[in-house]
Amino acid sequence: MQKTTEITQETDSTLKLPKKRSPTGGKSTTGAPSPQKAPAQAARRKPLQTTNLGDPELYLNRELTWLEFNHRVLHMATDDATPLLERVKFLAIVGSNLDEFFMKRIGGLKQQIAAGIRTPYVDGRTPLEQLRESQVVVRDIHQEQNRIYRQLQKLLETRGIRLSRYTELQQEEQKLLRETFITNIFPLLTPLAMDPGHPFPFISNLALNLLVSLRYPGGSAYHYARVKVPMVKGIAPRFLRVDDSNTYVKLEDVVANNLDLLFPGMEITSCELFRVTRNAIVEIEEEEADDLLAMIETELRDRHFAPIVRLQVEKDMDPTHKGMLAAELGLDEESEVFGVESMIAMRDLFEIAGLDFPELHDLPHKPVDHTRLIHDSRSIFHIIRERGALLLQHPYESFSTSVERFLHTASEDPKVLAIKMTLYRTSEESAIVDSLVNAARNGKQVAVLVELKARFDEAANIRWARRMEQAGIHVTYGVVGLKTHSKVILVVRKDYNGLRRYAHIGTGNYHAGTARLYCDLGMLTCDDAIAQDLTELFNYLTGYSPPPSYRKILTSPYTLKQALLDKIDREIKNHSADSPGLIQFKMNALEDVDITRALYRASREGVKIDIIARDTCRLRPGIPGLTENTRVIGVIGRFLEHARIYYFHNNGDEEYFIGSADLMMRNLESRVEVVTPVEDPKLRQELRLIIDVQLSGRKDVWDMQMDGSYIERKDTTGKKSLSPQETLIELAQKRMAAASKHQQAKLRKKLLNHFHKRLQDND
Repeated sequence: MQKTTEITQETDSTLKLPKKRSPTGGKSTTGAPSPQKAPAQAARRKPLQTTNLGDPELYLNRELTWLEFNHRVLHMATDDATPLLERVKFLAIVGSNLDEFFMKRIGGLKQQIAAGIRTPYVDGRTPLEQLRESQVVVRDIHQEQNRIYRQLQKLLETRGIRLSRYTELQQEEQKLLRETFITNIFPLLTPLAMDPGHPFPFISNLALNLLVSLRYPGGSAYHYARVKVPMVKGIAPRFLRVDDSNTYVKLEDVVANNLDLLFPGMEITSCELFRVTRNAIVEIEEEEADDLLAMIETELRDRHFAPIVRLQVEKDMDPTHKGMLAAELGLDEESEVFGVESMIAMRDLFEIAGLDFPELHDLPHKPVDHTRLIHDSRSIFHIIRERGALLLQHPYESFSTSVERFLHTASEDPKVLAIKMTLYRTSEESAIVDSLVNAARNGKQVAVLVELKARFDEAANIRWARRMEQAGIHVTYGVVGLKTHSKVILVVRKDYNGLRRYAHIGTGNYHAGTARLYCDLGMLTCDDAIAQDLTELFNYLTGYSPPPSYRKILTSPYTLKQALLDKIDREIKNHSADSPGLIQFKMNALEDVDITRALYRASREGVKIDIIARDTCRLRPGIPGLTENTRVIGVIGRFLEHARIYYFHNNGDEEYFIGSADLMMRNLESRVEVVTPVEDPKLRQELRLIIDVQLSGRKDVWDMQMDGSYIERKDTTGKKSLSPQETLIELAQKRMAAASKHQQAKLRKKLLNHFHKRLQDND
C-alpha cells in the first residue's frame, strides 16, 4: 500500500461499516453500525460537524469504501430486472474482486503490520485497525454471497440449468461422470501423503485442494493426504457437464466421489475442500537490479511462495482438521480462516454465466463504428488531418475499427516512418502486437515501452516483450522506480507538406477484450503541441531526464498533481455569485489526500463539486458548512466504468481533460500517467453529454451518504428509465443511424447530379 499523508493524533473516523443488506432488496442503508463494532464505535463517535480539514473524521477509508463498492456490485446479482445469467456474472465478479483484495490490499496491510507501522492514516486508522475492520466487512460480504448463490441456484433450476451435487444424480449420470473422471481427470491427480515421511505439501495460490482423511481397512489410525483439484481449461473445467444435459457438477465434487480409484483398498473417512490466498506484493529493489526483465521473472517465482493471507474452508469442516490446516500454514484460526457455506472460489461462476442461453443474458451489444470513420474509406491519417480530432467512446464505439485501424494503417502506410507506444496490458490474441510486429517488418522504426509491472499480467507482458524484441522492435521497460500506466501511441508520418505526428491518448488499455467490457475514452489527434509533448515524453521514457514542463499534456509524477491542485485553487478564486465555480471529476478512485483536502476547501468556499467515482472515495458529501454543495455518485452497470474526465468551469473558459490517471497517490506520485486537454468544441459536447447523462441517471446510479454508505436512486416518474450506460448505447446507435442517413442523402444527391450532368451532355 502506498503511504499517504500521516497524522499523529489517533482519532477514529466516523465511517460506519457497510451494513448487512436487506434480505429482499440488498441495498445500502444508513443506521446502526455492524454489531461486531457497535460498542467501540458508539463510545467514540460524535456528530460530524467539523470543518477542520485536518480532522480524521473527514476522510473515509480506502479499503472500506472499496469494499462498499462490492456491496453495490452484489446488488446487481439480486436485481430481478437484471437477466439471470448476468446476475450470476456479478456474483462471480465480486468473488474475483475479493481474491484480488486479499492478494493486494490485505497483503499490503499485513506487510505494514509486520514492519511495525502503527502510525494512523489520514482517516485515523492504523494498518492493524484497517485490517480488522476490513475482515469484518469481508465476512459480511461472504454471508451475502452465500445467500445470493442459493437464491440464484434455485432460479437457474427453474430455467432448466441445474447445479447439482454428485450424490443427487441418477446412477446412469454418475456413471457418465465417472467415465469422464477416468479419462480426463484421474491422470492429472497426484495424491500427497502427510506423515513424518511426507512433510506438509506446498499449497499454491488460489488452487482448490481436498484434505482427505483415510485409514486402512480394519485399522484405527487415521492418515491424511492432500489432493490438488486439477482445473485445466478445455479439459477439466470447474463445472462438469453431465452428458448433453444442462446439469453441472463441481469438479471437486466429482473428484471427491471417485477417490476409491485414487486410494484403492483404503477407507475414505472424510474429504474436505480448502483454498489459500497468497500475498501478491513482493517488493524487489529496482535500483539494484541489473536486468528488469529478470527481476520481474524472479518476482513472479517469489510470489508463488509468498505468505498466505487467507485460508478458505468448507463451513462444516471438522474443527480438528481446520485447526491442523491453520497451524501447518501458520495462520490465526480466528481471523485468517474463512468458512464458506456454499461455494469456495465463486470467481469460477463465470463458466455458468457464459452459458449460451440468449434469453438469460443482456441483449447483445455490438459497438458501432465511429461516425467519422465508417463512411470514409480514406487513410485514417487524412481524416484526422482534414477533419480534426476524434473522440472515441468504448464500448459504445468499436475499438477494432478505430484504435486497431489506426495502428494497422500505420504499420502498412509507406509514409509512416516511426511508431512509439506504451503497452500496459493487451489481449492474448493481440491485433495491436501484430501491427507493431508488421510495422517493424515493413522497415519502420518501432519503439514500445512494455510495463512489466502490470499486476497479474507480468508473465503475459514478458511474452509480448520477447516476441517484439525478436521482430526487431526497440523494447524498453520504463523508468526505474515508476510504473508506466499511460495509454499513448505516437505515429510519425511524412505528409505532403513535411513530417506530421499523429497520436492516440486513452483512458483504457490497448486490449480488445476489455474494450468491449470497460467504459473508456480515447482521442485521435494531430495537434502539434500535443505531438511535441508526447515526443518529449517518449524521449524521457526511453532516455533519462523529463522536460521541465509540457505545452498541453499533464503528466505524473511531475506536473499532473500540482496542475490539478492549481486548477482547484483557481476555481475557488474565480467563484462568485455571478459566475459560480464548478468542478466535475469522473474517475475510478479519489484517494489522494491532498486532492481531497483541496476539494474540501473549494466546497467550503461555495464551489459546486460533482464526483462520479466508481469505487474508492475519501471525500464525504453533505457535511453542514463544508460539503453541502458536493455530491458523490457511483454508476454500476453491465460495463465497468473506467474512463477519467476532469472538468473545470474556469469562469466560463471551460477546461476538459481525459487520461489514464485516477486521483490516487500512487497514480499522481509514483506512476507515469498522461492526461490531455480536449479543446475541440464538438468533442467537449460529447464529454458534457457523458457527464450529464451519468449525473442525471435514475437507474443503476447510487448516491453516497455522509457516512460513506450509498443509496440507490429510485425512479419516481412511473416510466421505464434507461440506465446511463443504456442511454449511451442508444445515443451511439442514433448517431450511427443519423450518419448513415446523411451519407445516403449525400449519395443520392451525388447520383442525381451525375444523372443531370449526363442529360446536359446528351443535349
